[in-house]
Amino acid sequence: MSMTILYVPIGRKTFDLEAGEIQRKNSSTMLNSLGVEVIEPEEIVTSPDELEDFLNGIEKDRIVASIYQSVTFADGEFVEVLIKQVQAPVMVWSIREPSINGRLRLNSLTGGNSTSHMLKCANHPYSFLFGNPEEAQIKSRLLKFLKVQYVIHELKQFKIGVVGEHPPGFFFSGTDEELLHKQFGVEIKKVDLMKAFEESKKLPQEAWEHAIDRAEQQVIGLNRNEETVQRFAQFTTHVESIIEEEGLSGLAIRCWPDFFNELGAAACSTLSQFTEDGIVSSCESDIHGAVSMFILQQLSGGKAPYLGDMVHVNEASNSVVFWHCGAGAYSLAHPDQGARPGVHPNRKLGFTMEFGLKPGQVTMFRVGYTPEGYRLLVMRGNALDTPQRFHGTSVEVELETDINDTLYGLMEEGFEPHYALVYEDVADELVELGRQLGVETVVYTKD
Repeated sequence: MSMTILYVPIGRKTFDLEAGEIQRKNSSTMLNSLGVEVIEPEEIVTSPDELEDFLNGIEKDRIVASIYQSVTFADGEFVEVLIKQVQAPVMVWSIREPSINGRLRLNSLTGGNSTSHMLKCANHPYSFLFGNPEEAQIKSRLLKFLKVQYVIHELKQFKIGVVGEHPPGFFFSGTDEELLHKQFGVEIKKVDLMKAFEESKKLPQEAWEHAIDRAEQQVIGLNRNEETVQRFAQFTTHVESIIEEEGLSGLAIRCWPDFFNELGAAACSTLSQFTEDGIVSSCESDIHGAVSMFILQQLSGGKAPYLGDMVHVNEASNSVVFWHCGAGAYSLAHPDQGARPGVHPNRKLGFTMEFGLKPGQVTMFRVGYTPEGYRLLVMRGNALDTPQRFHGTSVEVELETDINDTLYGLMEEGFEPHYALVYEDVADELVELGRQLGVETVVYTKD
């Protein structure tokens, strides 16, 4: 997680700065152990003027988050100076009182309370943290906060290539570009699908063979001489050039009926390979699906996400099956089966992925939209070690919440039918993401 944070330890001279300095040094040591760049003063800042002088001397554009520590009580003037100069979200940190039954030596908690009130009134994004730097929960909470801030920062750099309009009636796949950019910072680049087909077919064999070489590293039993495999390689190679030229980090591709009718192949394998290699790719031109996949990828440290329909309910095991026609990153395949080539279950054209997903803890997520605005869906569960349920790619997930309550809740809330999934517990981070972005978050977890 490469990012720059600002650590600002604040205190007033009327309190016990000697005890406070011990906490500042310990806090600095802990923050510098997190693998991030820390910009910080050499001692406790004791006046708003002193804080302003310090901030004037640093490079503020790189700061992703500010850690504002009330080492002692301090009034709202300090944080007012901070947010005027640094726009980044703030973690307000109060430490424990060092002793009781005597003088109130730090009064840090009141300082954090005052600061939180100030930030709330200023409508500035913030979180609160209470405890000393050596406590495990402090480091854990900080890491979650920083992961969320990193994702918010990366979303502002996220550019999706939308290759073709969504199929008729798939209204959930579209977006309001202006609102998407305003809420998340995401940018859209539209790509002509028919032109992409035409240009891909012109590529000489030596230009696209590397795409098959790449697929063969993980796809078991791939026939490189099959026509649909070669069509996959041609189209993938052409899109690679667009990704490089436009600086894309995600794709939303219209897969049917055009791929079958115009290219004579399925889009699934292209989506699978790009997602495996870090370019999250959604089918049916699902733009918010791609955003959902990207958020999960970033929060999980780069793991490949999955996007699927919820197609089956099993009350006996409190589980649901997520499925799609044949798109799924290679590494998601059950290790006993591996990623294998197949044909589209309805169109009977390749090449697609044919496997059941691996078992493990998962988080399910969706960036959703209604006329009232954006909302987030967060669910948590356990991918079961069960046989592949349907042709294509599928995974059966035991939910943490009651299956029928969850099912009816999702339908009554009108969530979209594409659900993103990742093999990592990032539910808490997603809830914090919604809070930081000011987006309604619907949560289905046992916590």
